[in-house]
Amino acid sequence: MPGPLQGIRVIDFGRFIAGPYCAMLLADMGADVIRVERREGSEDRCVGPIANSGEGGLFLTMNRNKRGITLDPANDASAEIIRRLVKSADVVVVNLPIDVMKKLRLDYDSLRAIKPDIIMAMASAFGPDGPYANRVGFDTVGQAMSGAMSLTGVPGVPIRSIVAYVDYGTALHAAYGVMVALYEKQKSGRGQLIDVSLLTTSIAFMTPLLAERAVTEIIREQAGNTAYYTSPSDSYRTLDGWIMVPTIGDGMFRRWAKLVGREDLIDDPRCKDDITRANNSALINEIMSKWCSTRTRNEALSELERARVPCAPVYSLDEVLEDPHVKSRELIKEVEDPGGSGTVPIANTPIRLSATPGGVECRAPRLGEHTHEVLEELGFTSEEISAFRERGAI
Repeated sequence: MPGPLQGIRVIDFGRFIAGPYCAMLLADMGADVIRVERREGSEDRCVGPIANSGEGGLFLTMNRNKRGITLDPANDASAEIIRRLVKSADVVVVNLPIDVMKKLRLDYDSLRAIKPDIIMAMASAFGPDGPYANRVGFDTVGQAMSGAMSLTGVPGVPIRSIVAYVDYGTALHAAYGVMVALYEKQKSGRGQLIDVSLLTTSIAFMTPLLAERAVTEIIREQAGNTAYYTSPSDSYRTLDGWIMVPTIGDGMFRRWAKLVGREDLIDDPRCKDDITRANNSALINEIMSKWCSTRTRNEALSELERARVPCAPVYSLDEVLEDPHVKSRELIKEVEDPGGSGTVPIANTPIRLSATPGGVECRAPRLGEHTHEVLEELGFTSEEISAFRERGAI
């Protein structure tokens, strides 16, 4: 079934996560996404190699459903290729340092000069203006500068999240911006620039804690897995593993208190509401830890589930891959190794539409796999394509 974005062409000049994941989401929904890499391959292609052909899990996931070409934008011979690519496109996705975008003529003004109604999703570390505009950065720069790292982990060294949530969040913001811009273009015919950045995303995600600090005298510190605003909400050790129990609201607390045999806490002034319970989390966590210490992980989870108290096992990676719900909903899909000698598991399409669901249709491209095909579509002859190769443009 054709995806809802069939007929939309996206040129993906992205790398790593912020740009490629945005383009991947569009590709999953049927857009024709052309991934542009350096002639020698982008620096993200072989990060954490898992495929026999050398590609890493990051690249294989971010670039499924895309066609791939090689191109050196700095080579003068590539100018006409870029012009025709942009001319053929509805959307261009770029995540490069601002000065590099301008040097390679991949900035919005340059693209708009080629196609006035182009939509450009521009992901950067700090945005195109302000004192940090020309700084470079990755996900952890956003984590560090938003205050998140100062509050993650146990007291001591600042800790980053193992998940690059700033990158993924920025990509989601970019994809949302693309859809809004496409909708606007239907009405007005205008293209526009979508400006997303790592710092913007990280600040947006930290807003509740930043707002609390700005208007109260509270100074938060690292607290491990203990929540600031409610309790019980922490990780707890059972006889054979760990579980996570995140509760919020009086109803859940009452059900939890009855389950652990401490109904007296329901009317205890130390537990009168979420914030009071959070301020007395040491008391509540001691009770919960003792309750868990006499049960296996499955026993604790079963009792909590029957009481309708939110809970989850703290899984190893192997357990994630073997989970029956993960398998039942096909959250992970086996996709062909680009080298053709097996399959690799990658995340399935995370957004499910009932009528036009999209999906993972094909593996990530081999280096330059579709260069000749795409250039022929743009009207170049075989002789011209050969000349581009000889001049080092592709």
